[in-house]
Amino acid sequence: MCRCLDVSPSGYYDWEKRSPSLRQLDNDRLLRRIREIHEDSRGVIGVPRMHEDLRDAGETASKNRIARLMASAGLQGWPRKKKRGQRYPSSLPPADVENQLQRDFKALEPEQKWVTDITELKTGEGRLYLCVVIDLFSKLVVGWSMHHRQDRQMVIRAVEMAVWQRQESFDVILHSDRGSQFRSTDYQRFLKENSLVCSMSAVGHCGDNAACAGFFGVLKRERTNRIKYPTMDAAKADLFNYIERFHNPRMRKRIARRDMEF
Repeated sequence: MCRCLDVSPSGYYDWEKRSPSLRQLDNDRLLRRIREIHEDSRGVIGVPRMHEDLRDAGETASKNRIARLMASAGLQGWPRKKKRGQRYPSSLPPADVENQLQRDFKALEPEQKWVTDITELKTGEGRLYLCVVIDLFSKLVVGWSMHHRQDRQMVIRAVEMAVWQRQESFDVILHSDRGSQFRSTDYQRFLKENSLVCSMSAVGHCGDNAACAGFFGVLKRERTNRIKYPTMDAAKADLFNYIERFHNPRMRKRIARRDMEF
């Protein structure tokens, strides 16, 4: 082998007995941490989110280094499905409602801007609908509800949960699309009674609520598209696990990390 590779036998044996370098030892340590995070996420986190999690944990590894280590270990995230654009029917919001966000999804403090939306999930017993309310400052799901019908009461329950957890009494912008649930009289009355400023997307502009759509995309890619739920109860239990035991704890750690930096 040494003759074929044009290497001296003494050089080969010296390399074989050589102790691992500090870089190699650090790579081994980092790879162990990567495996732990990847396993905790059930194998769905790819390089970008792995980089975020490691950075929040105090690691300084670059994204390229993480990608190289994950590739060498055969680790990869769950790929995002490409979809065709969808058309949405025209619907008029209440006369006094405007788009308060204008696609500005940055919030400087908690309870300043919330977004809400509904998504559909399939189970062996039929369709299950999930409504969430997300705080744009922390990315926490501060309110959520599930039901087999996407009616206004399901939406109100999700917003009600967010209101219960609110710490301040200041007005909060709550942005949604123009679905009939959000345009209903009961929903609009509930917002006004709880100091919530209604904001709605323009017709056919899904990007106006991209923050909420992005959460649903990650939820489906990382969890629901990979599981067949035999019953609605099984789906509800798994969604609770994802929101309260996976997503929200990760966001709280990120907030704590950000507060330490400042």
